[in-house]
Amino acid sequence: MRRSLIAILRGMEPSRAVAVAEVLINAGITRIEVPLNSPDPLESVAAIAAVYGSRALIGAGTVLSVDEVTRVRRAGGRLIVSPNCHRKVIETTRGYGLQSWPGVMTPTEAFDALRWGATGLKLFPASLVGPGGLSAMRAVLPAETAILAVGGVGPDNFAEWIDAGASGFGVGSSLYSPNMGIDEIATRARDAVTAYDEALR
Repeated sequence: MRRSLIAILRGMEPSRAVAVAEVLINAGITRIEVPLNSPDPLESVAAIAAVYGSRALIGAGTVLSVDEVTRVRRAGGRLIVSPNCHRKVIETTRGYGLQSWPGVMTPTEAFDALRWGATGLKLFPASLVGPGGLSAMRAVLPAETAILAVGGVGPDNFAEWIDAGASGFGVGSSLYSPNMGIDEIATRARDAVTAYDEALR
């Protein structure tokens, strides 16, 4: 089962990248992003992609420019996630055949992103829009649009967001922070997967 969960590994050191990715993938989370404001993020992307690129979708978050898209691709990343909606970033990403998940918070941004070729939408910060806001946007967006809720979401409220129309989630601090040990990350990953699976029932 390929779950619509993206693990956001903000602040991760490259020396931990493969070990952290291993426990996430073993728990059932097979989409991983390393935000570009992490230490040496492209080194982490390259390390994870080299080992797990055939088993998981690896890429970067906080991607803000065309140049960054190109560098993530060269590192072996296939997933581009942004906090904003930038036409050239989306078009370049899709031109490379990579997945593009731009950040949107309004219907205008959402429709622009889809028109420019986005794979799906990252509702960010989801906590400001709320499930009610997502539900209202769902009413006007194409039914097949994939929407990830990111920012203020976690295992405790997956069900509420899915009921409002979320296709999946980007999960950061409730899943990973640099001071966590591998065992804790593994436990949190299993808990997130369990909560996600239960919310879909």
